[in-house]
Amino acid sequence: MAHGRSPPRLALLAATLLAACAAGGAGLTDRSGRVAPSREDVSETATVFGSFLVGRLASDEQDTAVAADNLLSALRSEPNQSILVNDAFAAALMDGRPEALRLARRLPDNISAQLVIFGADIVGQRWDRAESRARALGRQGPMQALQPVLVAWSLAGRGQTDQAIALLRPLAEQGRFRGLNALHAALIADAANRPREAERYVRLALAGQPEPTMRLALLAAGILNRAGRNAEAVRMLDELGATHDELALAALEPARAGVLTRRSINGPADGIAEAYVALGSALRGQGLEEMAGLLARLALRLRPTFGPALLLLADTLTEGEQLDAAVRVLGQIPSDDALFGTAQMRRAALLDRLDRLPEAEALLAQAATALPTLPQPLTRLGDILRRRSRFAEAATAYDGAIGRLDQAREYDWPLFYARGIARERSGNWTGAEADFLRALQLSPEQAYVMNYLAYTWADQGVHLDRARAMLEAAAAQRPQDGNIADSLGWVLFRMGDLRAAVQQLERAVELEPRNSTVNDHLGDVYWALGRQSEAHFQWRRALTMEPEAAEASRIEGKLRNGLPVPVGR
Repeated sequence: MAHGRSPPRLALLAATLLAACAAGGAGLTDRSGRVAPSREDVSETATVFGSFLVGRLASDEQDTAVAADNLLSALRSEPNQSILVNDAFAAALMDGRPEALRLARRLPDNISAQLVIFGADIVGQRWDRAESRARALGRQGPMQALQPVLVAWSLAGRGQTDQAIALLRPLAEQGRFRGLNALHAALIADAANRPREAERYVRLALAGQPEPTMRLALLAAGILNRAGRNAEAVRMLDELGATHDELALAALEPARAGVLTRRSINGPADGIAEAYVALGSALRGQGLEEMAGLLARLALRLRPTFGPALLLLADTLTEGEQLDAAVRVLGQIPSDDALFGTAQMRRAALLDRLDRLPEAEALLAQAATALPTLPQPLTRLGDILRRRSRFAEAATAYDGAIGRLDQAREYDWPLFYARGIARERSGNWTGAEADFLRALQLSPEQAYVMNYLAYTWADQGVHLDRARAMLEAAAAQRPQDGNIADSLGWVLFRMGDLRAAVQQLERAVELEPRNSTVNDHLGDVYWALGRQSEAHFQWRRALTMEPEAAEASRIEGKLRNGLPVPVGR
């Protein structure tokens, strides 16, 4: 789908511009007697080349609006430059501009352009043209996965459901992309109101994955429900919604009723958009953000308010640090879309990153009211407040979230862990300790929970044997984690095992060389071992690593007065 990036003609324009500037004015002749370009020529060339450079830079930065404005402007001045046609088309497509279709017709060898024209044929119900164009795409690169699905939906649009499913059947039963082909065979059958056939193929799609994606689970639940398998469909949504992840909101009320009763795919345009998003999501998982964003844009040309496509596009914009644009995209997801709640959570997180905290808080308060039984909005609010060191308010938000749990389950341990941190940092150690213990009761092998609890016990000089056992278990899980190594060294120090402590803390400093607390701890152990010069070196080093004010004051006191000895129980 990519196109070449070298601009030979525009490089020539740049050379012309430089030569003109060197000539120093209009109507002048050079030593060969040739007339230099006029000031008007120079100005026009500078404008074109400047727009090209700005557009290219904006494209690299994923600022799609600026890229499209500048590259389309440059193309208007130089309409026959192939490199500009390619770049302006790509920018117009990535910014959702209508000019993309006009430019696509000038790019017969550009796969992305051909997909834009194919989409226009689908929307215009020109099924023969769409099928021919899809077959001509071949099966190179991403087309290996997409082309059979595009052809099948073209056939389905013409009413040839049997032929469409027959095309996908062998690919659904074996091959690298059997899950994708099985799902689209199911969707084509479902759109044609063939519930039993749809059920057969969706089961093939589910069988091809150890755990279905959120989108596959939602589509499968609707198909199974229409095939009379209501209990199974509800159970699938229950399992998806039980995680309390923000994506799980799509499987919960009030979104659930729509998932079960309303077809998400009603025809070829919907089905093709679904295929684009599935491939885009897979590519994004491989770090191919630009390709994922392009596929999201192709999907939105077919379904302008398609929630999964808008969510995918927002994710790619977020990855490119285009946070304002991502907020705007998420705001386009309709309130009756199953992903609306998820979009609200994502918008709140982005507004927080943009330091628009009042808007984020208002959005989450609105969501908490609209979803009175669900913990997600209050959990997200607690996370935002905790990251901003508003620990007491964060603990209150987590209180509300935990109060909405009908019964705490294993996957709820992060909520108790988060509230434990907020309580500890706001001075409520009794409540924090109870939360950490509850998190470990729900999920006993959580290394970070063990680390936080055991380190705090060591710092207080209590439960040292239990703390040591916890930290040894955590270190066995995460042997390269410098913070856990530091905590284990610290509890050994507090137990008086200085030889073992110094080994652990020296290793912790190797793993976390820029951590002020780790360096400070190693200094304490050196002092206790009588290695005062090394202790002073570590303490001074710790002060260069921007410790918190209270920690810095303690370290400065140790540099003046040393440590009382012995240190231990």
